[in-house]
Parts: sequence; C-alpha cells; structure tokens
Amino acid sequence: EVGYVKTLYGRRRPTPDIKSVNFNIRAAAERAALNMPIQGTSADITKLAMIELTNKLPEDAKQVLQVHDSIVVEAPEKDAKKISDLMQKIMESVAPDIGVKLKVDTKHANSLGDL
Repeated sequence: EVGYVKTLYGRRRPTPDIKSVNFNIRAAAERAALNMPIQGTSADITKLAMIELTNKLPEDAKQVLQVHDSIVVEAPEKDAKKISDLMQKIMESVAPDIGVKLKVDTKHANSLGDL
C-alpha cells in the first residue's frame, strides 16, 4: 500500500516487487515484507545493545564479533562473570518499548570455539 515496510524503530525497506505481475517475484516480495519487521526489529535491538555496551563496558573489554543476535566480547578472564552480568542487564533492558520481556543467555569461555 505504501511501498515499504518498517521496523518498530522506523527503519524502512522498500517493497516495489510486491506489485509485480510475476507470481514468483511477488511471492518473494510478500515473504520479505512479512519477515522484515520482525528480523529488522531484532537487528535494531541488537544494534542498540551494541551501542549501549560500547558506552558501558570497561576499557579492558571490547566487542569483537556480532552474529545474528549474539554479541561476543573479549575481556580479562577475572572479569568474565561481571561483564557477562552487565551484558545481560543491558541487553534485556535496551528495548523497554517493545511490549515483551527480553530474555538473554550469556556464556563465557576461553575461546570462541569453546562456546
């Protein structure tokens, strides 16, 4: 109807193919239009968490990787539990306006392969 779909945070994705006469192209555009608000909002929440983590992590801890809705932080082993708890608190509270409580699991290990 308006030519785009958007996330709860207002990020837009154009959907011009939704009016295609080709069934396969139109069906793919419809699937993308249905999926984008959910996955896009998830990505927006992850980005908000990463920004907040940047502001709150101690200097000796740094974000090194983000995969889907996971954020990997490198930190001294002695601070792992404290940083894990901080990450969980930040990530669970970063989107209070979405209407559902977010649940975050954290793990810490000596290497990414051990997770």
